[in-house]
Amino acid sequence: MLFETLTVEAGGHPLQLSAQRAAFDPQLKCLLIADAHFGKDAVFRAHGVPVPAGATAGDLARLDALIAAYRPDSIVFLGDLLHGRESLGSETMQALIAWRARLGSVRVMVVEGNHDRNAGLLPPSLDIETVFEPWVFGPWALCHYPQAVDGAYVLAGHQHPVYVIASRADSVRVPCFRFAARCGVLPAFGAFTGGFVVNRSNDDAAIYAVAQNRVIAVRKPA
Repeated sequence: MLFETLTVEAGGHPLQLSAQRAAFDPQLKCLLIADAHFGKDAVFRAHGVPVPAGATAGDLARLDALIAAYRPDSIVFLGDLLHGRESLGSETMQALIAWRARLGSVRVMVVEGNHDRNAGLLPPSLDIETVFEPWVFGPWALCHYPQAVDGAYVLAGHQHPVYVIASRADSVRVPCFRFAARCGVLPAFGAFTGGFVVNRSNDDAAIYAVAQNRVIAVRKPA
């Protein structure tokens, strides 16, 4: 495997955290991705913001590496697969359809997020199922919005959690995984995204930061 993983327990169940900002359930053989925001660069350019192209291609290359490493039976996007309606444009869709074709029989689902609703219906040629939260799969309640669900441990996205690593002279924001007693939040997978700083969260959530291609426990479970 070309990147580091760290196995943790979430709600009493094993979950492998990847330095590529994804999680893998080794029992279900399910790859979990939050907040890919494919086509966000196209949305910005459509609104006159001259950002460079290429974010979607780079994110799909990382996703291909994860698939090659884990060989999942299924892939679930925890909402915000696309960023906006302009993400349905030909360039982004052609890249996604070509990526989906490479997967063959792997089942792919997206838990509808707020950006997915704004983007509109996925074309049937993409062969990605849309499900609605909370979608129970094995021990998990898979959601876009962090929440509590009776009888299951929630895995969600939406918040784009980041952790600030600071010295006296400098600081850097890095993506992180955050696991509270009943809900875990994955970092945004998309490279072209912002983040919500969780350093000062006043609960006992465990935090695992992604830094220099490693997953580091910066706050361990209580």
